[in-house]
Amino acid sequence: MDCDLAVKGGTVVTAASQGRMDIGIGGGKIVQLGGEVRARRTLDAAGCYVFPGGVDIHVHLSQPARPEPGRELWVDDFWTGSRAAIAGGVTTVGNMTFQWAGERLQDALARDLAAARRDAAVDFVLHPVLTEPTSAAIEEVGGLAAQGHASLKIFMSRDNFDADIDGYIRALRAAADTGLIALVHCEDGALQRFLKTRLAEEGRAGLRYYPESRPDYTEAVATERAIGLARATGATIYVVHLSSSAALARCREARAGGLPVYVETRPLYLYLTRERFEESDGAKYTGAPPLREQSDVDAMWAGLRSGDIQAVCTDHAPWTLRQKTDPSLTVATVRNGVADLETLMPMLFSEGVRGGRITLERFVELTSTNVAKLFGLYPQKGTIAAGADADLVVWDPERSRAIDGAAMHSRAGYSVYDGWRVTGWPRYTVSRGDVVLDETGVTAERGRGRWVRRGPVRSL
Repeated sequence: MDCDLAVKGGTVVTAASQGRMDIGIGGGKIVQLGGEVRARRTLDAAGCYVFPGGVDIHVHLSQPARPEPGRELWVDDFWTGSRAAIAGGVTTVGNMTFQWAGERLQDALARDLAAARRDAAVDFVLHPVLTEPTSAAIEEVGGLAAQGHASLKIFMSRDNFDADIDGYIRALRAAADTGLIALVHCEDGALQRFLKTRLAEEGRAGLRYYPESRPDYTEAVATERAIGLARATGATIYVVHLSSSAALARCREARAGGLPVYVETRPLYLYLTRERFEESDGAKYTGAPPLREQSDVDAMWAGLRSGDIQAVCTDHAPWTLRQKTDPSLTVATVRNGVADLETLMPMLFSEGVRGGRITLERFVELTSTNVAKLFGLYPQKGTIAAGADADLVVWDPERSRAIDGAAMHSRAGYSVYDGWRVTGWPRYTVSRGDVVLDETGVTAERGRGRWVRRGPVRSL
């Protein structure tokens, strides 16, 4: 019987192996690996690698608070974010779903599920963000796994974190009891509040001084505390967007002691350093945590090679350049986040694989397999195997171009890497057997993405 689609002539790369073989796809699944594949449509992968579709488990395609007149908002949604993802080889995203003031977690999830089902062109999961750890909310946490939501997000950087610490501990215990993985933003809110106030008193509240408002020790202290919370509650934690060698050292020690602590870094901390804030438009680089020193960048790459860092995801949270560089902003009112979905995989391939820093197999682990395992998606996602979803990216390792954010799919309209020459881009992206990127560009239909019910965490 003919397959729906064949991918022929490429070198198939997974986290464990690589080899030349053809792939047959039918009904949205991989149905044949190797041998003679007959299909109604064929993609030519000659000279290319074939990777599992990227899984960016950390994006922001919905708003963190209820929209109000005059409030500036992130500019991407599930539609534009999906298009950026597809263009960069990402086929599954994990969206942070914020509990708005006075809202139940279930209300937040229902709101984002409706928006994603209407607009998403790639598959998606949702991470409920616990902003009000009330007894009612903690009871909801206990029921998330049964509903197919296998994760919870908390922000230690919140000003009210310490005031609500008992609730957050109970929430982490509920997560541990039901097999959820807890995504933790590790920056100390109280220390940062003090430092922002001191900078304002010294007349240094401008965004040029943003790194001074969130130094590496505020991240390291919070990371150490998060590890303590994991030890006390039994929770599995995933430290998001880790940026400093000091914080990484805490995680390395915890993992060596057998604790279920996993680490994500993001592109900003692999390519840029704090000197960028000296530029006239340096405000465009603001993210939480801020850019660090070259020694920290070196530590991130070492962590990718050694396995101390398990994932590279974007924390895609885009603003326009006007919004980012608004002269009225201060270290206390900063708009954190950049557009990175379209450049995540190309830059890591160009600087990592072609640069000799990581292997092809490690590239697949970092961009797909590891988070698929940790977040209950594997083997449906994150690998190329019979029976898995046909999420693939046919990767041309010689295609080279300079980044131009204005020509990309995010509504941000710029990239912090504008002008950076990158070699290695998708030729085709396939999502559940649909060719959603070809020579003509992104071809996906709005709303074709599906919510993915998740299973338990798989330890790495």
